[in-house]
Order: sequence, then structure tokens, then C-alpha cells
Amino acid sequence: MSSQKGNIARSRGQRYQNTTAFKNDRNGATLEIKKANAKIHDGLCLRCKDVLEWKVKYKKYKSLTTAKKCVKCSQKTVKDAYHIICKSCALRLEICCKCGKKEEIVIPLDSHLEKNEQEETNQCTKKQEGKKRAKEDCDSDQSDGFDDDDDDDDDGEEDEDCDLSTKKTQWKPAVLPDVSQMNVKE
Repeated sequence: MSSQKGNIARSRGQRYQNTTAFKNDRNGATLEIKKANAKIHDGLCLRCKDVLEWKVKYKKYKSLTTAKKCVKCSQKTVKDAYHIICKSCALRLEICCKCGKKEEIVIPLDSHLEKNEQEETNQCTKKQEGKKRAKEDCDSDQSDGFDDDDDDDDDGEEDEDCDLSTKKTQWKPAVLPDVSQMNVKE
């Protein structure tokens, strides 16, 4: 037997070998499994991260339904399954959210938040640059010093398009109430 005292190494291989690897979404992934597969395990040490990835891989991960109480601040702020410390306390104390030990954090808590914020700011600046260019085009066409009434070439058409685009951004339609839920008595 492999559990005998002093028997450290087994002489034979595994008796039953699987032909195909286990897939947690083999018979159609449910919403819970999709969320677990997409979850980023941040704020954890290497061992805890590996444990949670194993739970997700072999369909053992159960998501948290209600917030748990943090062991450091005693507030109901723990929103991730298998964690015992909230993210704000873990970030402040620089400890693992799951085991509470002060070890090296593999994926920092604020790393993916900063990436999302940078993407949002990049998108906003691109939109603002596009609006500034449109305004500059309108301003440069209007401040040429020439009368646009005398010119009959294509420049006048561009001015009209530019004026319409600024009017569209300034005019906002009135919000109408939803009448589909109203009861009408006849």
C-alpha cells in the first residue's frame, strides 16, 4: 500500500487515467460559471490565487450571495467569495484578502481599476478632441473675413453642415413620459 510507513515513492503510475480533461462548461455554461470564469482574482497571494483558480476550473467555486463581515473593520463590505478581508482594508494593510497574511500580492487590487479608468479617460479625450476640431473648423470658416453670401462654391455647404452639427448638440428633445403603463378609463 502507498500509505505504509516509510513507503515514500510509488513504483507504479496512476491506475485510472482520464482520456479527456475536465471542462467546467462542457454541457453549456450557466451564467454563474461564465461569471466565475471571467472573474479576476486580485488582491491575493500566489497560493490563494491558485486555490481559487482550481475551484473555478473544477466547478467548485460558489459565488457569494450577500456581503460578509470584514475581520479587520467589522463592516459588511466583503463582496467576493472565500475572502475574509475587504478590499479597502487589504489595500491599506497590504495583506492577502483570503488568508490575511502579509505576502506578495500577485495581482494588485488597484491595477485593473487603473486600467479601466485610463481607457475611459482616453475615450473621453478622443471625443473632446473631435468636438474641438469640429468647433475650430466652424470658427475658422466663419472668421475668414470674406462674405460667405458672395461665394457660391462648396465652402458654403460645409459651413451649413458645421452649423447644423452645433445646433444638434445644443438642442435636446423633451423627455416624454412612458404611456405604455398608464390605465385609461373609457
